[in-house]
Amino acid sequence: MARSKSSSAWLKRHLTDPYVHRAKAQGYRSRAAYKLLELLKRDGLVHPGDIVVDLGAAPGSWSQALVERVGRAGRVIAVDLLEIVPIPGVTAICGDFREEAVLKRLEEALDGKKLDLVVSDMAPNLSGVRATDQARSIHLCELALEFARVHLKPKGAFLVKVFQGAGYPEFLAAMRGAFIDVSSRKPGASRGGSSEMYLLGKGLKPRTGS
Repeated sequence: MARSKSSSAWLKRHLTDPYVHRAKAQGYRSRAAYKLLELLKRDGLVHPGDIVVDLGAAPGSWSQALVERVGRAGRVIAVDLLEIVPIPGVTAICGDFREEAVLKRLEEALDGKKLDLVVSDMAPNLSGVRATDQARSIHLCELALEFARVHLKPKGAFLVKVFQGAGYPEFLAAMRGAFIDVSSRKPGASRGGSSEMYLLGKGLKPRTGS
């Protein structure tokens, strides 16, 4: 069967992508590592001894970058629907973050410890219906934000992938309600045609009300 024009274009872009070649040469599982590496360096997000949760972690390139920086004194816990091939120093949890049973396993792994950083690269399985996919994406962002608000240290940080569209202004408002400082980031490794961006929240605001 002949390849479609779109799949052929993707393959050509993939084979000529400098980040793909760098990832292979440096042992990262995907080019996505360089998105996080750029943000970690720019914003000084991770230090030796930090405890980090990586949501939507498969195949594990973000966890690889994180565990290199937290060192033996730190800890990285990775969560994804897909199995993650073991990474030394990383605790992997396979399951749906939207399910209470998976959240409970994650909380048990934390053993009551607060987090220095939560990163979320989660994305829904695409249906092809733009409005549906956007709504599902924002819902995952909201769940990640709520988890971060509960489990971060007061001076902790939350980095989350978002797509602009329906629900984005409301989510941005929720981020600003949760963190003292909120900024947007577009890493150089993000593909030019991608509408993805990242929101970074630093410093939790005290929760008010019940």
